[in-house]
Amino acid sequence: MHLSSPNAPKKRDVLGTVLLSILAGHTRYAHVTAIRNDGINPELLGMTRIVSEDSLRRSLAKIDEVEGVSWLQEHLKRCYAPLLTTAWVLDVDTTVKTLFGNQEGAEVGYNPHKPGRPSHSYHTYSIANLRLILDVDVEPGNHSTANYTTPGLWSIIDNLPFDSRPAFIRGDCGFGNDNVMRGAELRNLAYLFKLRQSKNVKNLIEQLSRGHDYWEDAGQGWRGIESSIRLQGWDVERRVIVIRRKIRNNVVLLQSDEINKNNELSFGEIIPHGEMYEYAVLITSLDGEVCSIAQLY
Repeated sequence: MHLSSPNAPKKRDVLGTVLLSILAGHTRYAHVTAIRNDGINPELLGMTRIVSEDSLRRSLAKIDEVEGVSWLQEHLKRCYAPLLTTAWVLDVDTTVKTLFGNQEGAEVGYNPHKPGRPSHSYHTYSIANLRLILDVDVEPGNHSTANYTTPGLWSIIDNLPFDSRPAFIRGDCGFGNDNVMRGAELRNLAYLFKLRQSKNVKNLIEQLSRGHDYWEDAGQGWRGIESSIRLQGWDVERRVIVIRRKIRNNVVLLQSDEINKNNELSFGEIIPHGEMYEYAVLITSLDGEVCSIAQLY
């Protein structure tokens, strides 16, 4: 940040205002006004004052994007680098943030919360179980697929020493595609993803359900079995873990009445000698028992 005006706020005041605003749970520049009269915390941080929202916005806008991102990533790395000497798991995920008003990068895309509303897509890379974020890429709302996650993902991994790389990468069905898995395999990285239940995946589930009785206990009511599959567009066959769990409670079906525009609930009971299951299919390059891999997910 380069501020040349004699009336410009001090850098410490600008960064301190950002810090205090974030700690207060603020999500917009306008919220800074709520802490303008704080006379205790600024002094503890060595600040002279809390700057206004306009001053804060103008000052941050003067930071060069490339240099600013590099500076921020370096400081983030200082926070998590000492932890990476212990075996750890890298979680990747995409979050949709609905936007209101005019904001840069606001595009209409996949938005389960407010369909048709513009949004941002947050591509997040974190250390599993610690809730410690390595980095976040903010993309337009129509950039929510894994293709927009992988550049940031491989950049983080490629910049880590080999002895600090994750034990494996974990993600939901959005990352269970050939491009992501090939990228991990080229880097000799293990992975554990969920597969979408496409037609061929459903056929595999049906074959395993009919032809095998030796499902292993995977914990929390789940039972699993190992197999392999090669989907359309894949160059190789890959290992999958199919897990299932009995549905013991009543089943509720929500039916939509197109004429009266009402939703009707119908209840069904599982017959005494029948069984209903919910299924999930995990694809992995991890070695180990079926039950252990299912619990890792």
